[in-house]
Amino acid sequence: MKPVVYLRRGLALAMLGLVATASPVMAGTFDVTDGCASDEISEVSRLYIDERLVATFQLDPRHPEHTVNVETPVGRVNHSYALCGEITIRLPSGKAETHEVSGEGVLHAPNGHHLVALGAKNFTEFYLDDPDDPTVVEHYPGRSSLCAAPTS
Repeated sequence: MKPVVYLRRGLALAMLGLVATASPVMAGTFDVTDGCASDEISEVSRLYIDERLVATFQLDPRHPEHTVNVETPVGRVNHSYALCGEITIRLPSGKAETHEVSGEGVLHAPNGHHLVALGAKNFTEFYLDDPDDPTVVEHYPGRSSLCAAPTS
């Protein structure tokens, strides 16, 4: 019986050696910048990648822009995204008005890219964009279901 025990130990040690020498697959990374528009008073927004919260942006005149580095899961090339938030703007009349904004889409191989969060159509659209490569971001019109307010 002892030779079997030694054989099993030798096999186990050999397997550990193989695992230790295998190089791990690294995840990809990309950057996202969110900034205040000229008429914004404040903004709080959340970025979800593959339905996982990866960043919260809190912007105001003292902190008008914020950039985060996002690490993507190993083995995936395309990723879903959603942006959710509240943007408070100053109207020409001087009155403050808060808009709930959201948007979603798919990122196609974003590794190494720099994306920006944009609002459009009087803050009714909120989405990511890559100014250098429009093929990276696919934006779906309308609001994101991930951002829907909870009902109770």
